[in-house]
Amino acid sequence: MLIDMHAHVLPGEYPPPGPATEGWPTMTPAGSEGARLLEFGPMKFTAAAVFFDASARLAAMDASKTDAEVLSPMPPLLNYRLPAGAGRDLARWINEFIVKLCAVEPSRFFGLGTVPMQDPDLATAELAAIADAGLAGVEITSQISGVYLGDERFAAFFAEAERLNLAVLVHALPSGLGDLLPRHAMPDFGVGVDAALGAASIITSELPEKCPDLRLAFTHGGGGMPLVLPRAHYFWAGTWNEEPAMPERAATPGRRPRSPAEYARRYWYDTCVFDRRALRYLIDVIGPDRLLIGTDFPAMPREQPTGKTLRSLGLPGAVLEDITWYNCFRFLGIEPPGRS
Repeated sequence: MLIDMHAHVLPGEYPPPGPATEGWPTMTPAGSEGARLLEFGPMKFTAAAVFFDASARLAAMDASKTDAEVLSPMPPLLNYRLPAGAGRDLARWINEFIVKLCAVEPSRFFGLGTVPMQDPDLATAELAAIADAGLAGVEITSQISGVYLGDERFAAFFAEAERLNLAVLVHALPSGLGDLLPRHAMPDFGVGVDAALGAASIITSELPEKCPDLRLAFTHGGGGMPLVLPRAHYFWAGTWNEEPAMPERAATPGRRPRSPAEYARRYWYDTCVFDRRALRYLIDVIGPDRLLIGTDFPAMPREQPTGKTLRSLGLPGAVLEDITWYNCFRFLGIEPPGRS
């Protein structure tokens, strides 16, 4: 069995915007084979039918030998520039679409919704509706209008997600990096940097202690964050190779109760890292029980078949099962079927 936990959708149509709402999304026909043009503020994107049509999506899954998908909104839909009320209305429309899409094949589609994070209180209030709709959780971006997720203003949101047993997928979206990188570097280096900052912001905050049962997953393997973990452990412990901390470090002012590496391993990371060497590193440093198949489909093409590089590593059967499907059920908080 194989579950792609990082797979995006776009609703095929949108309601008219409310009064004085700029930047509201629209979809119009675009060419052949059912494609549609999404216009969302400055963004223009031609979406193939697989983004919003269940039959096209199932056919693509079968072609890549993907048994199930965790559906989440394509990240540009997480437009936190909209006024909070309009953001809530758009989120509800997207969530309803995902619920309907999941209902087509409940054994093959699992859904993550969205909430208006530009207003953390409103986003927190919307989580109950996410749970009531049967969605497994929500997708949010690594930073909200330039504010990373470890900030105290998001603490109540995460506490409520933990209370409601909802999973949270943190997706990199480097719009907050501004002029730090050239525009052409945003899809590669920008995404990696933003993913790393998002993960590091949470790991270095008080959130791991305040919400010990919160289920979080990071896209793109957490970007560059896992490579920095040995350095972070050294500055916490004073030791190499993740050896126990030096006794005198216990008196360091502001020292966290546990190593950053331990906090990092409370969460999950997808395998969308494009190289078997990077996969081996994640397995060694993060652990195979915290990795999930992720592809960013259909924004990016899947390997054929899905997970081809992972399978080339010669992993033991139980480890491969963990990564290809079992861990995903754990992240979603869904009782997994029996293992082989």
